[in-house]
Amino acid sequence: MDETFFLHSQKGAKRLQRKPRKRGGKATKRGRSDEQVGVLVARDRSGATVDAVLPCFNRRTVQAVLQPVLQPDALLCSDGYSVYRAFAAHTGLAHEPVNLRAGIRVRGEVFHIQHVNAYHSRLKQWLRRFHGVATQHLPTYLGWFRWLDTHPAPLDPKRFLQAAAGMLPINT
Repeated sequence: MDETFFLHSQKGAKRLQRKPRKRGGKATKRGRSDEQVGVLVARDRSGATVDAVLPCFNRRTVQAVLQPVLQPDALLCSDGYSVYRAFAAHTGLAHEPVNLRAGIRVRGEVFHIQHVNAYHSRLKQWLRRFHGVATQHLPTYLGWFRWLDTHPAPLDPKRFLQAAAGMLPINT
């Protein structure tokens, strides 16, 4: 698991709660700040993905997202962020941190977060076509991308709408 960040956006809002940026812009601070919204992504080797927009990153918010979907014998692999360590310790899950700051991307030849980082890259590339997404709609776009990422074969429009409405099994 790992997190990625998107600039907080009020695209389409009638009344902005902050001064507007010119043509997207960049955050003045890197990483966690009020200017950005965090997205937690957990992905296993088979491609099963859980993602969520988190208002703040703490053990409770991570636990609310991950505990319902993780098996008790799951092994978590993440960067060394303290929130993930606290979540693993609180839930009793095994945790293998990877020290990215020290340049260590793989531990023990099997522990890495490259699947999640590749997912982040594909997600951000896919979102570029929309020229920014309002933060309030980000969960919907995450769900849309998650579905597209697990169904790479194109469907005709009728079957796509049936699948979106839950009228088709997901694996068709």
